[in-house]
Amino acid sequence: MGSVCFAVSFGLELGILALQGNPAHLEIYISSFSLTGSQMKNTDFVFFLLCVLFNIINVWMEEGVFRGLFIETLSETKPFTQANFIAAFLFGIWHIVMPIRSYVNGEMSFAAMVLMGIGYIILAGIMGIKWGLLYRITGNIWVGLGDHLLNNTVATNMLHVVSSTGADELQIVRIMAAQLISFAFVMVVYCCRNRKGNG
Repeated sequence: MGSVCFAVSFGLELGILALQGNPAHLEIYISSFSLTGSQMKNTDFVFFLLCVLFNIINVWMEEGVFRGLFIETLSETKPFTQANFIAAFLFGIWHIVMPIRSYVNGEMSFAAMVLMGIGYIILAGIMGIKWGLLYRITGNIWVGLGDHLLNNTVATNMLHVVSSTGADELQIVRIMAAQLISFAFVMVVYCCRNRKGNG
């Protein structure tokens, strides 16, 4: 699912750049994720290894806490939908550290930080809802964990769209497109399963 959705979103990004008269191509290297565009570019094997290792640890922790612990605990007193929304909101709040870091480092203005913070809460919240639904559909965190890992490693740290004016200029469009497409797919599957369960 994640591979198909990101193939579409990478194609969308390449298409937008081509229409702007700025043709781009794909490159594989390791960078740090940055809201203002990472300048780091590493191709040594050890960086690929470290990227995968650190993302496995990060994703395992986030999925274990936000989907495993929070949804499971909240579901003891609340309906699943409500528990999932609360966990997703907390997941969104967890991610506002990115725009705050960029503001503290002088990479963006206060207004941009606030705007990015709100956008980040919404985007991470949508992703959190999707991974919560995958948790509900499958009964475990592994499918969401795999999708989360693909998002963090390949789409944001390894595979890059490079044009004459820079790299990953439309990265947020790519991530948003892939997440919205996959969110719609998961919602359809979830709704179909619920209908069958109630039918």
